[in-house]
Amino acid sequence: MKVDASARPPGSGRAAGKIEPGATARRHGPFALLLAVAVLARLVAMAGYPSTLWFGDSGAYLRGALDPAPSVLRPSGYSLLLWTLRPLHDFGAVAFTQHFFGLIVGVLPYLVVYRVASAARPHRTVLPGLLGCLAAAPVLLDAYQIQLEHIVLSDVLFEVLIAAAIAALLWRSAPSWPLALAAGLLLGGAAVTRTVGLPLVALALLLLIVRRVGWRTVGSLAAAFALVVGSYATWYHAENGRWGLSGTGGLFLFGRVAAFADCARIRPPVGERIFCRDWTHDTPGMDAAFAAMWGVHTPFQTFPGGAYDPDANSLAADFAQRAVLAQPLDYTWTVLEDAVRGFAPRRANRPTANTVAEYRFPAHYRRHGTTVKPSRRYGGVTARPRVVQPFARWIRAYQDLVFLPGPLLAALLLAALAGIVRRPRSPALLPLLAGVALIVVPAATADFDHRYLIPAVPLLSLAAVLPWVAGEGERADGGRPGDERPDRLRAAG
Repeated sequence: MKVDASARPPGSGRAAGKIEPGATARRHGPFALLLAVAVLARLVAMAGYPSTLWFGDSGAYLRGALDPAPSVLRPSGYSLLLWTLRPLHDFGAVAFTQHFFGLIVGVLPYLVVYRVASAARPHRTVLPGLLGCLAAAPVLLDAYQIQLEHIVLSDVLFEVLIAAAIAALLWRSAPSWPLALAAGLLLGGAAVTRTVGLPLVALALLLLIVRRVGWRTVGSLAAAFALVVGSYATWYHAENGRWGLSGTGGLFLFGRVAAFADCARIRPPVGERIFCRDWTHDTPGMDAAFAAMWGVHTPFQTFPGGAYDPDANSLAADFAQRAVLAQPLDYTWTVLEDAVRGFAPRRANRPTANTVAEYRFPAHYRRHGTTVKPSRRYGGVTARPRVVQPFARWIRAYQDLVFLPGPLLAALLLAALAGIVRRPRSPALLPLLAGVALIVVPAATADFDHRYLIPAVPLLSLAAVLPWVAGEGERADGGRPGDERPDRLRAAG
């Protein structure tokens, strides 16, 4: 039997397999320059701030790494990462790891777009790489992304897990069961890092079913996800006596409805009237949700366990559900208002001005009081605050100039939507829906915060480029050139 040479994918064959430095430079040279700038910016950040930066949640994550146990406030996936790095006793290693994750998040869209574009246009050497750069640049260059990578927070771990899961599902036109298995493990890891990742597995499974990839592939993703989440839920149950990933769902749901909840319309039971208050004007400088959850008048302070109290969270969850049912239009408007807030030209001071300030590289080192003891236990001398000039000044100047403004994020979303209208079967549908979910779900279940938008950026960037590069290269069976397996290349002989 002979194999028809014309049936081979582009680039196959002995001659085509030779490494040509000139061709490689043309293909990947632009991305190499982009990546070099991204690496340099992160090295400057590490030189200017040798230790990590701190946030209000950092202390809780560190305590979970020092004494591993599932947190009641939020899932402990990030604390487990810090626990694995603990033997190094070095916050510089934590920052390095998170910056490395940030680079991976930027590289993955490039690889996916390059693979699809080079298959669609096998005779174009430069264009696939340039298109990949368009998808990668918003992540690799954004100064707020770089600054978030430098904070002791779960967001970058969550981001890399989601980006890797989506890339695995898009790597082939019809993902194999091993790729689906890997995606399920990654999505499970994301869910036990931040619960906002839970809806993404439903999107992934639904799209796999619609694409008819086979039940073994669908089952592999579902089983892998269930294994990770189920294992964590079992650990949580063993420690806290309840099944779940966290125990503060009622706290955040109450914060979501605090801005509009009208007890005259809700008519809550006597035990829930403690949540009735005009939170919109409760504490100057705080939005209603933040004031209701963390302000000086929060009703949770009257319970023995505070925000962690299971009875308080049960009552708050019931109150929030009553508010949504009694005022569905007010709830819908509040969610939509916060969902589009990140597209504004200027960054809003939400949930507080102090919170927004913490997303900038500081002129003077700030450390929250709750992080002092655990940071010393965890990192020793590397926990000592240091701001090193001129590098700190350079990265601060960079952050003033290089970032993804709200209107450009909106442009990415619109480009993705236009691409899906143009080609409904485009693989961009999965990252588009996942990116929108990462914007809408926090707005629907908690509050608006600018850092909640960061994980959506690589997905929307990918979705904005993919529909415009895959068109001509799609096969009649829905696949792409280069996806053929050897057993499909046999010709009758």
